[in-house]
Amino acid sequence: MESSLHKVWDSAAGNPFVPTVGKDSQFFVGFSLLVIGVLLSGLFGLKRSLLAIPLLGVPASAAFAYVLLDSLPAYIH
Repeated sequence: MESSLHKVWDSAAGNPFVPTVGKDSQFFVGFSLLVIGVLLSGLFGLKRSLLAIPLLGVPASAAFAYVLLDSLPAYIH
């Protein structure tokens, strides 16, 4: 009887990992998002209001999260 892990391994062989951002543009995209995140965080820190949370805080958090999560596979491989 074949284990489920073996089935997953065999099915994954047919689906290679394709990153969201190509290797040639990872630095540019990551650095741009990091700068955007820092700028939006700075603006959010200067103008803290209920309206600034969806306009500045959420996009800044999303930019930081994307940079951090997208860079993880590059260090693992």
